[in-house]
Amino acid sequence: MAVAVPAFTAAVFDMDGLLLDSERPVRDAWLGAAVAGGIALSEADYLTLVGLNHRDADARLLAIFGAAALRRARDHVGAALAAAAPFAARPGAQRLLRALHAAAIPCAVASSTHHAEVRFRLEGAGLLDFFGVTCGGDEVAHGKPAPDLYRLALARLGVAASDAMAFEDSGPGVRAALAAGLATVAVPDLKPPEPDWLARCHAVFPSLDAALDPARGWFGLQAGDERIP
Repeated sequence: MAVAVPAFTAAVFDMDGLLLDSERPVRDAWLGAAVAGGIALSEADYLTLVGLNHRDADARLLAIFGAAALRRARDHVGAALAAAAPFAARPGAQRLLRALHAAAIPCAVASSTHHAEVRFRLEGAGLLDFFGVTCGGDEVAHGKPAPDLYRLALARLGVAASDAMAFEDSGPGVRAALAAGLATVAVPDLKPPEPDWLARCHAVFPSLDAALDPARGWFGLQAGDERIP
């Protein structure tokens, strides 16, 4: 009987909203800062920032807050997030990463968050050791939805785009992964999937838990490898 050959030999993950339950605390901190500063920032306005790198998000926030109010808002947000940290891993993240690790599948993170903060957050959630490669938004010229972050992750992994699968939660992230040539799995968090990229995804799941069984075939994972002692 022929053994199925796994379709992918590497995986690249977004972080916030996919691996970590960080999008909600960050959203709430910014909405709270807006209220404290008397700034009109709706949740819909905030959601346009999800998935963008710091430079692009900062430009939008500056237009909303103005320079002085934005400085005060950053202090408010920093204090709120310090109180909320560390961010917990999202459902299924540990199980999927453990199974990939057991199968010796190299994994990378390609996050719009600054590289140092990426590593800090992953370490706080107990996920850092699953990743041989981490990439942050401050390391590329163009953030998501441009493909730069995914190309950087592929270069550091030393694999071709056709051999890697991306896992994303946001529209900018999905577009970035697709533009870099990766088959992309979407696990939407704060924002529902949009028709223009939904049809181009390899699959869409409500959680990483739901992605585990299909991932066995994609990567050649063995049942039981995801168990957490």
